[in-house]
Amino acid sequence: MIEKLRFFRKYLPLIATIGLFILMFALTSVAFPAFFSLQVFFNLLNDNMFVLISAIGMTFVIISGGIDLSVASVIALTAMVSAWLVEWLNVDPFLTMGLVLLMGTVLGAGMGSLIQYLKIPPFVATLVGMFMARGLCFVISTEYIVIEHPIYRAIANYRIYLGDGFIKPDVVIAFVALPIAIFLLHYTRFGRTVYAIGGDEQSALLMGLPVGRTKILIYTLNGFCSALAGVAYSFYKLSGHGLYAYGRELEVIASVVMGGTLLTGGVGYVLGTLFGVLIQGTIPVIIMFQGTLSSWWTKIVVGLITLFFIVMQRALGATNSRR
Repeated sequence: MIEKLRFFRKYLPLIATIGLFILMFALTSVAFPAFFSLQVFFNLLNDNMFVLISAIGMTFVIISGGIDLSVASVIALTAMVSAWLVEWLNVDPFLTMGLVLLMGTVLGAGMGSLIQYLKIPPFVATLVGMFMARGLCFVISTEYIVIEHPIYRAIANYRIYLGDGFIKPDVVIAFVALPIAIFLLHYTRFGRTVYAIGGDEQSALLMGLPVGRTKILIYTLNGFCSALAGVAYSFYKLSGHGLYAYGRELEVIASVVMGGTLLTGGVGYVLGTLFGVLIQGTIPVIIMFQGTLSSWWTKIVVGLITLFFIVMQRALGATNSRR
């Protein structure tokens, strides 16, 4: 019985996240029958998968006890560089995708190295990365760069039909990345070290775990995920601009927290991050169906839900410490 209670307490944030999404979807479907359709659900995926891809990387970062404020800027930089290379320099689209993924990976590794070797706090190191990436966008151009290349447009306009609805290639990218991330986090030594660092970095060092190398790999992985999200975003927008994804880093962090990942590190679930993203994506759709509320209520509701999960995590932490 005690083991069952511990199991339930451990996974309560994840259960709450999944339950909240199901409840929101069910109640909205009752209130607005048109909401309950396969395409509405697919649209949640089609419109939010670049957030999920970035949030997957952020999950690793937050579980390790870190934070990354640069993810949205890297998304914008990836879209901008993609448009610049393809349209202005006539670089092959597939080579362009490879180059921007390498760029994001190197940026992530650089920030991880600053954090590890120079002992710069993650907040400061990634803040520098955020300003640099956003600034580089405007060095390339202060205007929109529209992607006209037929390969990019063919990928962006491609539809995969499932029943009465369809999904876009972004969804496929995200749902390939998701099981890989789950495997890395839960079934590899790397993943166990990520949890150990977030739980207690000094204890992880005393156990002989490769803390330094793992921290750099975490931010390297996150940089790759941000660039991959930028590739998906470039398909979504078919253009590049320095203000793209502005402020989205907070949505990414909120999605991870709503998914049951503890901000102080050591606890978290990639699957929960998926449902955190879906909850955030559902809120503006509900407001749209309601018809009379301002779109700013989206931010208010997201803030309240995020606060709820933080308070729940703190309450569970206090309960566990008393035990």
